[in-house]
Amino acid sequence: MKKTVIIVMLALITSVSGIAQEINWVSLEEAIALQKQTPKKIMMDVYTVWCGPCKMLDKNTFRNPDVIDYVNKNYYAVKFNGEGNDVVSYKDNSYANPGYNEARAKTRNSAHELARYLQISAYPTIVFFDENADVIAPIRGYQKPTQLELYLKLFKNDDHKDIKTQEDFNEYYKTFKSEFKE
Repeated sequence: MKKTVIIVMLALITSVSGIAQEINWVSLEEAIALQKQTPKKIMMDVYTVWCGPCKMLDKNTFRNPDVIDYVNKNYYAVKFNGEGNDVVSYKDNSYANPGYNEARAKTRNSAHELARYLQISAYPTIVFFDENADVIAPIRGYQKPTQLELYLKLFKNDDHKDIKTQEDFNEYYKTFKSEFKE
């Protein structure tokens, strides 16, 4: 009983303080529709159900309060199963997974057409889109909160537009000061 009361009180304090407990995930179609009302970039987590690093990204990075707060304020967040069976509309095209096998729903399945279109070759991959839903860049692999912070801020502030070479990126990386806690 006491434990339940404490949990409810913490939930109320959190909701009153405005600190979100989780990222506000939406579909790609919803994110694009929201962009028309309030322009923001999109961060898409492309995952699979069998991917261990994808599960770590969910457990560690996407539950980090700094990540949650920054993403919810500055991005529309999309979760997309790169081997799932959803039909997705993007840029006047419809993408599906014609090779999807329900019997393999909890294991490796065929790649979704949208994942192929986005040239996803590894999971997890976080794809960043601009305010017009055009792809900025895919970031492959597991990202700790401070690693993801660099990309969240790089793309949010359009600093990527000034980076023309690997040396430019290396300099940006070297001078970047992380503010997120691990």
